[in-house]
Amino acid sequence: MKLRIATRQSPLALWQAEHVKALLEARHPGLAVTLVPLTTSGDRQLDRSLSEVGGKGLFVKELEEALRDGRADLAVHSMKDVPVKQPDGLALAAFLPGEDPRDAFVSNRYATLRELPQGAQVGTASLRRQSQLRALRPDLAVGDLRGNVGTRLLRLDEHTFDAILLACAGLTRLGLQGRIREALDVDRFVPAIGQGIVGIECRADDARTRAWVGVLNDAVSATRLAAERALNAKLGGACTVPVAGHAVVTEGRLKLVGLVAAPDGTRIVRDRIEGPAAHAAELGARLGEHLLAAGGAEILRGIGVAV
Repeated sequence: MKLRIATRQSPLALWQAEHVKALLEARHPGLAVTLVPLTTSGDRQLDRSLSEVGGKGLFVKELEEALRDGRADLAVHSMKDVPVKQPDGLALAAFLPGEDPRDAFVSNRYATLRELPQGAQVGTASLRRQSQLRALRPDLAVGDLRGNVGTRLLRLDEHTFDAILLACAGLTRLGLQGRIREALDVDRFVPAIGQGIVGIECRADDARTRAWVGVLNDAVSATRLAAERALNAKLGGACTVPVAGHAVVTEGRLKLVGLVAAPDGTRIVRDRIEGPAAHAAELGARLGEHLLAAGGAEILRGIGVAV
């Protein structure tokens, strides 16, 4: 029995694919899993910001094409890169247990975001991070920083920036948690939808592969994503706008915080909701409605998002 995993070629993506391979082979003796490394549009277009080239969905397009044309049986994604709208014929079959969802402040000179001096240069490719950073510290110079984790750390080490923001999850998975100077609290700095969770996508009609993969599904991650992605869908579902959301599931209850921000950080709408975890998607959609009514709709329309 064989399975093929479509994956990006970045070190983090390969780590995630190898992790899924190991899990599948451990759960299914006799199953042989191979990787199909691919270069995505998002990996090739590094000279412009993500918002200019089409958002994080560009990191999954080629992987999904490999599923459709039969070159691969499953694809492994960072769920923060996966658009809300699922392509016809494909399905998200499993979600792994989440890693630390927080954003990481990384610097060689400063221990915390608060310690940065006025005018310090901070790099991040994410509009979500840029807007929240500008709101917290409007005195900083925020610059666009694309590339894989290693490339971004190199730019920091070459003194292009005084600090950069990355995901704690990615650094931890690559064994680079020692580079994290400060993990930013989720209430103060709201993470991306799905941050820290690895998802596995298959063809919807491939019952055999879905059954093999389904045993890896983590119920807490699935519930968290149901709420966060429903929130994102209500807010327009785009990967190119400053929208954030993070859910915590504890003893059958779900707490969800959401945020919509102007790109320049001058206006932020934030709210939270709590309720039964069994109603995760409903809670996410309801929080989205609250954010839109509180000014989120005006912010989104101002940057061209139809809501």
